Amino acid sequence: MPELPEVETLCRQLRRKISGGKILDSKIYDQKLTGIKNLKGCVVSAVERRGKTITIFLAEGPCALIHLRMTGRFFWQKDSSRPKHSRWKMTFKDGHVFLVDPRRFATINVQKATPEKIQNDLITDFDEKTFFEKHAGRRVNIKNLLMDPRAIAGIGNIYVCEILHRAGISPLKSALDLSGEEWKKIFTNARRILKKAIEKRGTSISDWRDLYGRKGENQHELKAYGRDGKRCLVCGGSIRRIKQGGRSTFYCPDCQT
Repeated sequence: MPELPEVETLCRQLRRKISGGKILDSKIYDQKLTGIKNLKGCVVSAVERRGKTITIFLAEGPCALIHLRMTGRFFWQKDSSRPKHSRWKMTFKDGHVFLVDPRRFATINVQKATPEKIQNDLITDFDEKTFFEKHAGRRVNIKNLLMDPRAIAGIGNIYVCEILHRAGISPLKSALDLSGEEWKKIFTNARRILKKAIEKRGTSISDWRDLYGRKGENQHELKAYGRDGKRCLVCGGSIRRIKQGGRSTFYCPDCQT
C-alpha cells in the first residue's frame, strides 16, 4: 500500500505536471469508481496531500479526493493508449494522467467543500500536545499505535518497522510505558526516515511506481523491514519477524528494548 512518502512523491510530481493545466477530457474506464463527475474543462489550481489522500483542487470550486488504497498509482504518458489496469484518465494539453490500480480498491470523490487540514501529519502539520493528550497513555503496543491514522497520518507497516528500529524501541512495548526521551527518538527518527523516503521517491517492494513509471529507491535504505534472519546493522544481532495485528513486524530483539 502506498504510504506517506509514496503519496507525497506523486503529489509533488503531479503538482509540477498539471497545476494550472486545463482538463481537456476526463474518462472513466471502471464503473466501480463512483462520485466522479465529468471534469472536462476544469482547471487544476493545486495538488496537495492530506495524510494518504491526494487532493486535486479545481479553480471552479470543487476538489477531487483520491485514496490509492492497496495498489493505486498515477501514471503520465504522452500518448492516449490505455495502460493495463487503468481505471480513469485525465487529458491535458501535453499528455494524459491515468489512475492505474490492479486491485481496483482506489477511491475518488469529487466534492465542493475543501477538506480540513490534517493535524496529525508528521511532515506537514503535527500537534504534539494533542497527540500526547489523546494517545500517549493508551494501553496499546507502540507499533499498532503508530499505524493508527487517528493518531498519526500516513505511516504504514514498512516505515513503522524502520522508525522503531532506528529509535531502538521494541514494537511490543506499550505506548503507556514509553518515556519522554523515547517519544522524542520516535518523532525524530520518523521525520528523518519519511523525508529520506520522499527524497528517494518511495519504497518499491512490489507494485509501487512513481508518476513516470519508475521504481522508488528507498528499498535500498531499509534496515529492518524484509530482513528476517539477517544481521542487524546496528548491533550485529539477528532481525526477527513476528506477527502483530495480522501484519509482519521486523525488529531486532537485541537492540530494540
